[in-house]
Amino acid sequence: MRDYEAIVYLTADPRTGIPPAYLRYLFRYCVEAHSRTTLSPQTWQSSLDERLIDHATGADLDGYVWGAKWQSLYPGGSIVTGSTRAEAWTKAIGIDFHEVRLAANGHELTLVFSDLHVSELAPDYTPWRPST
Repeated sequence: MRDYEAIVYLTADPRTGIPPAYLRYLFRYCVEAHSRTTLSPQTWQSSLDERLIDHATGADLDGYVWGAKWQSLYPGGSIVTGSTRAEAWTKAIGIDFHEVRLAANGHELTLVFSDLHVSELAPDYTPWRPST
C-alpha cells in the first residue's frame, strides 16, 4: 500500500546481441495511485465473460483476456512535469514528490511517489507465465 512495484521485461532485437533483462521498479512512499482502463467501452462490453479472467479458459474466446497476468508497457512510462499533485505533497510532507504515468495496453497507472529504486533481477528470475 505504501510502495508499488513494477517488473519490466526489456528486450532488444536479437541481432544486437543485447540480452533480455528484468528490471524491478520500486516506487516508494506512494501517496496517490490511480488506475483507469485504456480499453474502449466496446472492448469492455465484449470482455465481460468470466472465462476471460483465466488465461486457460479465455485464450480462445473473443474479448480481452484479463487472465494474462501481465500487460505490455505501451506506449510506456512518462514523468508528469510540473505536477500540481506532486508539488502539493512536497509542500505538505516536506520531501520531494514526483508523478509518473505508466501507460499499458489494458490500464494506465498514475503514481505520486517520493523515491524510486531500480534494480536488475537475477538472470534466472521466473515471473508467472501463462499455461500453454
